[in-house]
Order: sequence, then C-alpha cells, then structure tokens
Amino acid sequence: MSEDADTDDFEMADGALDDYAEARRALRETLSSRIDDERVLDAVEAVPRHAFVPPERRDRAYRDRPLPIADDQTISAPHMVAIMCDRLGLDRGDRVLEIGTGCGYHAAVTAELVGAENVFSVEYSDELAERARERLAGLGYGAVSVRVGDGREGWPANAPYDAAYATCAFESAPEAVLEQVRPRGTLLAPIGRSRQVLVRLDVAPSGEVERSEHGAVRFVQVRG
Repeated sequence: MSEDADTDDFEMADGALDDYAEARRALRETLSSRIDDERVLDAVEAVPRHAFVPPERRDRAYRDRPLPIADDQTISAPHMVAIMCDRLGLDRGDRVLEIGTGCGYHAAVTAELVGAENVFSVEYSDELAERARERLAGLGYGAVSVRVGDGREGWPANAPYDAAYATCAFESAPEAVLEQVRPRGTLLAPIGRSRQVLVRLDVAPSGEVERSEHGAVRFVQVRG
C-alpha cells in the first residue's frame, strides 16, 4: 500500500468487488495450468487482490506478477501465493504462521483455506502491520492475528503450528521458526540471497527434518 493512500480506499463495497469478478475468474483460469487443487484456486479467486494494492496500480492487480506496495516491499505474484499454498497442503483448521504480512494478501488467501482465526502473521514494519490489520478487517478477515516483530523469531506464544511459510527470503533455514512447527508439520520458505530456492522442510514425528526444493524464486530479504 502506498504510504499516502487513504485506508478508506480499501474498504470495498460488494459492488466494487463485483467490478473485478471477471478479472478474478480469468486469473483462476490462468493459474489452473499450474495448480490442480481446486480449493487453492477457489481461495485465490475469492480474495479481492485489487484491494491490497495501491489505487494507482489496481488496473494491474490481476496480472500474474508482483507489484510494489510500500516500504520497499511487494505483493507476491498470484501464482507464487497459489504454489506456496498448494505445496503446504493446508486443511481447514490448520494453525499457520506467516513471516512477512506485507499488505495482507497472502494471509487472506491462507485464511480462505484454514479459517482466519487460524492465521498468525508477523510483520517487521509497524506501519505495514497496522494497515494490513485494517485492510483485512475491512474485507472480512479480521480474525487474522498480526503482530509487529522480528520474523526470524517466529511467534512462539501461539506455537505449535501445523504449517509455516515466509514471504521473504532467509539466508538459511530459520531455526527458530522451524522449532515452532509441530511434528508432521511443514515450513516453506525462500532460502538464499543472490540465488534463492523455495525450500520445503517437513518435520517427522521423530523430530528429523526432510528438505526438498521446489524451484528458483525471487523474494525480498527478511528484515530484522
């Protein structure tokens, strides 16, 4: 969100959401070539992405590409949000930790899958966190919990989590976050600096961690 944008711009009436219904359906069709899980496609289609981008960029909201928001941060491309949700295999009722709230878009898509009350998000910027809270509440996702903090530390108070993911890149696997994932849980995060890879870490009942890689990615670096 642009720093000078009025928060009221994001409190959309139902009619305003309907104006973008065709664009949301078209985006779903585009993503269906990459994503087989209908629940994930339903979630992406349900979330009004245009409400999470600055007003001057709303005409590009449903293009499958990242867009600048504020504080040198971006809103992820829809295909990346969908891929991450798909790789996590989220079920209704799963408790999910997000590192990097940003504008709140990814949290909203996750909330569609697991329920807003089960999403816990950590944001380094107090301004982004406050605006994300307001935006999520205005769009019906007010039960998503957002706190300001260092994402590298996770959110221990609400652990353990069934799944965790990061919307920013770490140089190595974030051990503190991984420790907050329950056995049989999963952490998904971009790892690397000049070369980033989307890494999935699955925690076995024994506590051992299995690592798998899911393609090259490019995210902003974690702050803190």
